[in-house]
Amino acid sequence: MTRPARVVVVGDVITDVVAVLSGPLAVGSDTSAGITVGGGGQAANTAAWVAAQGVDVTLVAAVGDDDAGRDRVTELERAGVECAIDRIEGAATGTVIVLATNAERTMVSQRGANLRLSAEHVDRALAAVPDAGHLHLSAYTLLDAGSRGAGLRALAAARERGLTTSVDAASAAPLRRVGAAVFLSWVRDIDLLLVNADEATALAGGLDPAAQGRVLSASARRVVVKNGAAGAVWVDRTAAVSVAPARRVAVVDVTGAGDAFAAGLLTAWLAGATPTAALDRASDLGALAVCSVGGRPQP
Repeated sequence: MTRPARVVVVGDVITDVVAVLSGPLAVGSDTSAGITVGGGGQAANTAAWVAAQGVDVTLVAAVGDDDAGRDRVTELERAGVECAIDRIEGAATGTVIVLATNAERTMVSQRGANLRLSAEHVDRALAAVPDAGHLHLSAYTLLDAGSRGAGLRALAAARERGLTTSVDAASAAPLRRVGAAVFLSWVRDIDLLLVNADEATALAGGLDPAAQGRVLSASARRVVVKNGAAGAVWVDRTAAVSVAPARRVAVVDVTGAGDAFAAGLLTAWLAGATPTAALDRASDLGALAVCSVGGRPQP
């Protein structure tokens, strides 16, 4: 396999406040938890995991001109991510409160400066990385109306520059709000679409994962459906299907597991791996991510 060209990741930077609950949430009362504060955001997490694989990566995003934004950028730079970050005056860096149990997490989000990511900033950032070979977009950028222009411009500019493209579908609830037909029109003819089970159902209906992948491959050239403990399925337009089982590990926190999975999949596929080998690498990183708290690689 060859070393991939630079990956450009476009999307969100977030401060994650992760509470790993000791038991079921006691609504209206107290629940003990282990609480950590650090870097998050689907795009930022994916970029950090890509960097951890030894692949050059640039993150294009927006933060507030505040201490949280400066901290998030510093963390990413220390992780080996080149940051093309727009600092937005008068906006706060986004924050997410994550309530995590062993198998699931619930997020309460304030998107903050992420809503102010602009098409102009995306264009400038892409012009500054002539060695880029692939663009990966967090669909939060498309699903948030404020940043939608930046997300659409990122995909268009990538095509103009001859880059391959991928999109992580991000979250089922906002997908349902915008509607499957609209979202799929935004991502038409991308090279790779990543969806989890809930997102696949929102976009393709209640079919089995391989059938969902075949439906979605009418829009994206390749589709990966992540099905939790049941593993993952790769479908492309030739109707070829590859399946990889999930790894059996002790789950601590699932925050960022999908972002690690995406990084493993992309870096392996871009290096020339077969779909099965790319899924295996993705599953390895996803399993590694759930063994610790937070969405980033451990130092």
